[in-house]
Amino acid sequence: MIKLITLALSLCLSLMLAGCASQYTFNSNLDAKAINEYFKPSEVRVYQDNNQPIGTYNTLGLVEGESCQQKEGDIPANFTDARTQARKKAADLNANGIIIKTCTLLSQEALGSSSSQRCVTKAICIAQAIKTSTNKAN
Repeated sequence: MIKLITLALSLCLSLMLAGCASQYTFNSNLDAKAINEYFKPSEVRVYQDNNQPIGTYNTLGLVEGESCQQKEGDIPANFTDARTQARKKAADLNANGIIIKTCTLLSQEALGSSSSQRCVTKAICIAQAIKTSTNKAN
């Protein structure tokens, strides 16, 4: 009797799972272009301080990235976000690397009231966009 119940339950479960699998569709609101934009900075390697590119490279131009703390309670401006924005701009130039020239953190006092974007703190990184012979990013 127990074997018969176990067999019946297994058969029912198998049929339910098979029925679900054949009718399953996946819909997403994710856009392939948006995903590519999101991951674009990962294609650009950051060179800074003693970590410099090995071999020859072509300079494509200067890029700038910034991070802004808009309100007192917001996350402070930081160099990581500023570097990521610079990497994205470098990727737009088809670069596969950036050499960080300088990063600086400005306070509200240093920004003054004439700043077009009101920030409590602002991090800015300026970098040289480059194209190296190797295409690997870190």
